[in-house]
Amino acid sequence: MFSHIMLGANDVQVSKTFYDAIFKTLGCNEGFVDPKGRCFYRTDTGTFAITKPINGEAATHGNGSTIGFSATSEDMVNAWHEAGIKNGGTTCEDAPGIRSLGSIQLYLAYLRDPSGNKLCAMYRL
Repeated sequence: MFSHIMLGANDVQVSKTFYDAIFKTLGCNEGFVDPKGRCFYRTDTGTFAITKPINGEAATHGNGSTIGFSATSEDMVNAWHEAGIKNGGTTCEDAPGIRSLGSIQLYLAYLRDPSGNKLCAMYRL
């Protein structure tokens, strides 16, 4: 269904440092910056990108928006969260841990990136 996600960033290099760190914990390569100053992360399942807004205004987060990333273990979710905090992110929601949705058990962690975008790492138990 999705081909890519692109988020606005007020400082692409600061955001690249953050995303390089959290994506490394998920087994992804560092992002590359194209001649227009946009940073791309490509995987077999899609592309994630960060860019300064083309209208020249400040990047802002979407109220009510969350972008989720798949993890393969609780340890990976914890490493993702820790890497984000160490690289300019801020924690939000509850501490990393188990959330129950009826019979479904999820291990989740939430962060805001340096531009305020809300992110989640999720492992299905």
